[in-house]
Amino acid sequence: MIRTVCLNTNTKDFSNNCLAADISELRIEPQNIVWADVADPTSSDFEELAEEFGFHHLSIEDCRNEHQRPKIEEYPGYYFIVLYEAELAGTSDRLELRELNIFLGKNYLVTVHSRPIRAIDTASRIWHEWTDRAEQGSGVLAYILIDAIVDDYLPLLDVISDRMDDLEDSIFGEFRPEAIEEIFSIKKKLLYLRRSITPLRDVFNTLLRREQPIFPRETHVYFQDVFDHLIRVSDTIDNLRDMLSSTMDAYLSVSGNRMNQIMKRLTSISTILMSVTLVAGIYGMNFNYMPELHWRYGYVYSLLSMIGVGLALYVFLKKVKWL
Repeated sequence: MIRTVCLNTNTKDFSNNCLAADISELRIEPQNIVWADVADPTSSDFEELAEEFGFHHLSIEDCRNEHQRPKIEEYPGYYFIVLYEAELAGTSDRLELRELNIFLGKNYLVTVHSRPIRAIDTASRIWHEWTDRAEQGSGVLAYILIDAIVDDYLPLLDVISDRMDDLEDSIFGEFRPEAIEEIFSIKKKLLYLRRSITPLRDVFNTLLRREQPIFPRETHVYFQDVFDHLIRVSDTIDNLRDMLSSTMDAYLSVSGNRMNQIMKRLTSISTILMSVTLVAGIYGMNFNYMPELHWRYGYVYSLLSMIGVGLALYVFLKKVKWL
């Protein structure tokens, strides 16, 4: 389904729900900025886009085939951009990456997506409030949309950072063996985010170079702002990955120390039992001439010997902190 909105930069008036068939006529007028949003596109929608905007068949093909790498490609008269919106969904904080394809021309913006994109509603609301910047063309609209996506990355990373703090508390406090599963889960999320966010720096490097001057230089400062946010997000991801590696090392260290303590205790218990067994073994041997055979307290003496040896070893091992 194609939903079209047109802004007249002279009158500052919006025309909502314009017919897709009128797109060609609308964008011929230089004072119009057209935003066509295509949700859950069909084959006929792709054909209509190619006909109305004259998009290259390779960019249309990339839209058809999802799971593209975040990128920007230059075509005559427009840019084709692929990026991802990220969200932690569900009670288990499952990471969802939703692909968004953008065609950015001089006076039009086309967004194509198969899943709902929250940033589109945010950008639509802000665009209606930024009519005083309408003369700067579609570049400002692209900035509003992409900035809404990028701004959601940092709160998401803050949530992941809080999860890592909880993990550290559980490792150094009440040790939980299942924490290793959470560590690998966070590691996977950071890996996916890094793959989806880091390439966007190349996207904005291309836009900042303005090799295709499809929007005025005044929009340069907006794209620079998003680029700075991306640098901050990328640095945050790298820092979290380093911290997660330290958390993994701490987990392995604490786990090893706990294992050493367990082995010490087991060894100590075995030492005590072996010493007691030695006394019991001697008195259990079948001597022809048992030294205490005619001593009425021989049995009691052997029990006291075992208790004494056991207590002495227990006190010694407790003193050297093996127990």
